[in-house]
This record gives sequence, C-alpha cells and structure tokens, in this order.
Amino acid sequence: MINYLIIPGLGNSGPEHWQSRFERISENFHRIQQAEWEEPVCDDWIANVDAAVVAHDPATVVLVAHSIGCLAVAHWAAKYQRSIKGALLVAPSDPTTPQYQTFKSEGFVPVPTAKLPFPAIVVSSEDDPWVSPQRAAAFADNWGAQLVNIGQAGHISSADGYGHWSEGWELVKSLG
Repeated sequence: MINYLIIPGLGNSGPEHWQSRFERISENFHRIQQAEWEEPVCDDWIANVDAAVVAHDPATVVLVAHSIGCLAVAHWAAKYQRSIKGALLVAPSDPTTPQYQTFKSEGFVPVPTAKLPFPAIVVSSEDDPWVSPQRAAAFADNWGAQLVNIGQAGHISSADGYGHWSEGWELVKSLG
C-alpha cells in the first residue's frame, strides 16, 4: 500500500484545492499538519514531514507538495536523506520573488540544490507569479527531477482552476 503525504503551501490548502480533493479520493492520502501556516518556519515544517514519513514504512511514502511545501521537501531531503518512493512537487515557489517579501518565513533560503535521494516530478507553469519557468527548471535539474511544464496554469491552485486536476492525479499515480 502506498502512503501519500500531502504538504500544502502557505496558508494550507482549502477544500477546493487539488490536494484536498486528492485527500478525499483515497484514505491513503494524509495531510501533514503544521503549527504555523501563515509564517512558516522551515525547521518546524521539515520536522513534521520527517515524523509523518517515519510513522510509515518510508519505502511506501509518496510526498505530494505544493508551493513552499516543495521547498520543505527539498530541505527535509537534504537534512534527513531518507529514501522514499517518490515526490510530486507542484509549483515550487522561489523565495527570491517579490511575493516572499509580503509574508514572514524562516529558514527556506537558500533552496537546497542537491539531488533528491528519491524519484521526483516537478510540475511548473509558464505564468506562475511565485516562480519563473527558468527557476522551476533549475530546481528540477538540481533535484534530479523530471520537469513537467503544463503551460499557462498560474500557481496551479484552486484559484487558477486546479481543484479537480486529473492530470495531477495521473502524475501522483505514476510515482506509486
């Protein structure tokens, strides 16, 4: 059995977000809760990721991350070096964008550049205000991940029309 662990981005994922919908599709999807969704602290987030991963057999875990949650996965992998089944990293945000100046976060910079010790897919968009296509491609290249650019999709969130996201579901299944 595969255990899918959801790592939302800033503010958590609302009920119409694709992550929330995936969570409702299958009992094998579990959201990793964070104490602070609005002012994220990287060390706290990755400790929660690690606790969730080791609560399962890591070989059965697929991480399903969005936005700053993708950065948490990269930091978690760099620190803990655990081998998991894989990770879907959707719309990884870039902490050097002006948007990051509008909220407080701690410890996400610099973004790790080491190859991830597990298979990963980075999904990006041509018009994401949180990351340029070039930076998303650089993240994927550094992390040794497959890059999937889905065109004009904004930040790939429910606000951008990505509540029901069948292509994302297929990508998740490809890692399991």
